Amino acid sequence: MHSDRRKLSVNRAALAHKLRYAARNPARVKPYLRRLGRDTWLRLRHRDHVAYYRAVMASDAARDPGVAVGSRTRERWLALGQMQFDYLKGHGLEPGHRMLDIGCGNLRAGWRFIDYLDPGGYYGIDISPDILISAKKTLVTYDLQPKLPHLTLTGDLTFDFLPGGHFDVVHAHSVFSHSPIEVIDQCLAHVGRVLAPGGFFDFTFDRTEGREHHVLREDFYYRTETLVALAERHGLRARFMHDWEKLPHGQSKIRVTAGE
Repeated sequence: MHSDRRKLSVNRAALAHKLRYAARNPARVKPYLRRLGRDTWLRLRHRDHVAYYRAVMASDAARDPGVAVGSRTRERWLALGQMQFDYLKGHGLEPGHRMLDIGCGNLRAGWRFIDYLDPGGYYGIDISPDILISAKKTLVTYDLQPKLPHLTLTGDLTFDFLPGGHFDVVHAHSVFSHSPIEVIDQCLAHVGRVLAPGGFFDFTFDRTEGREHHVLREDFYYRTETLVALAERHGLRARFMHDWEKLPHGQSKIRVTAGE
């Protein structure tokens, strides 16, 4: 518990932390410098965060779609997808539900949701055309064409092309961990419109109990109370999902429901 507390208070953007980390992990210095060079170049070309991160995804997906969604091995890809599916199934997801999967990626968890839900019940969106091409390959791999899932490219999180009150479950795994606060604010400002009565929105985030910070504008660390307050500002109720913390995934989870 004490080591977890220390980890949650770390500021990964601080120079002192970077130097200590480099001293303990010398083999990771060169990969970090390569990533720093790539990300600096991409930020100069793309001032808008969504455009920038779309370019990051294109770069990562060209090497390995699994790495692009945070899974360095096939086994880890399968395990993380299973974990997301099992948790959501055990916390309210039913076959007849209509689900919006924000940042669906290459369907690490999505293929399980599609297989479980009734035909047409799954709607996945992502900012990356490259990763959606990989998602279509996943559909073919698991013979899920009869389930008629929707996979759509998007450039923001306003959901303006989707009907109001439509989705029983909205899900965003490892999306806010790569998003500046203005992107999260945009999502929370609009997600209530597309939630069906009694619906819920689960999202994960990288949690800190210290100073909020980011690393290379790719990885963002937020305090729980910041995101809860932001949801409440948009008329939503938010609660921290403590049981999710017990699973081996490295992120935290909040569930949002519509206000009174």
